[in-house]
This record gives sequence, structure tokens and C-alpha cells, in this order.
Amino acid sequence: MSETNPVSPLRQRMIEDMAARKLNPHTQRSHIYSCKRFAAWLKRSPDTATPDEVRRFQLHLVEGDASICNRNRIMTGVRFLFRVTLRRHDLAAEIWHIKEPQKLPPVLSPEEVKRVLTMATSLKARAMLTLAYGCGLRASEVVRLRACDIDCREPFWRDNST
Repeated sequence: MSETNPVSPLRQRMIEDMAARKLNPHTQRSHIYSCKRFAAWLKRSPDTATPDEVRRFQLHLVEGDASICNRNRIMTGVRFLFRVTLRRHDLAAEIWHIKEPQKLPPVLSPEEVKRVLTMATSLKARAMLTLAYGCGLRASEVVRLRACDIDCREPFWRDNST
């Protein structure tokens, strides 16, 4: 016979709340894991937590090796427990998210652009690289370019009405 671990009433209620809201099974597992982690840090049931303990847990995650994304994910699960299952809006209000810094795309220096253009093996390759760089095209956009995409009649800045 296989032994089954009994589910605590709090966890069962949280599972029911998540199922009632039709949360994705992956999200449900993530929220349960987050609350287990909080309870392990707390060393008791999360329903006995105080606002100061919630704050200290967040600081523990920030000071630890948890990435910003992982920390926010954990605290989202804990917030669900407080707001929905326990209806402890005072504790849910203590939870804050860290904004992830936006990563800027790498930009080539003028010297690097010159080096790339001089590495072109043919006039066609150099023209494509110059066009891509000058227009800010992505590699996938350059690959799909066709001759009919280029309007070579009159430059658009000329006014032919005079």
C-alpha cells in the first residue's frame, strides 16, 4: 500500500481557490511551491505571519541568490495566499515587486561599423550591410528583402509640384 501525505486544510483551500479561478496547473504548482518556501523560512504555517515577517522574507529573497524574476514569482504566489485564500489584505499590501531593468540592445560603435563594412566580400554584401545598418533593419528583414521592395524612382524628399 502506498502512503499518501495528508494535505493541510490551508493548502487544500488554496488549491480549491486556484481551481475555482481556473489557474493554469503550472501556475498552481508554482504558487504552492512559493507558499511552501515561505512556510519553510517562517518555520510555521503562513497564516500566522506578521507584516514584519513578510517584509523580512522579501529582504531574504533580495539578499539571496534569487533573481528578480524568481523573487517576483515567489511573492506572487504568497500574495495569492494572503489576498484570496486567507483574505488578509493587510499582509498582501506588504508585498512589493521589483521592477526588472530593461536590457538595451547592443549598439556598434562607428569604428565597429566601419570594420564590419570593410569585411564585406562583395559590393552586394556591402550594400546590404549598409542598407541594414542605415535603416535599422533586423537580420530577418534583410534576408527577406527583394529588389521590388526598393523604390528607386524619385527620391521621396523632392517636391515635383513646381
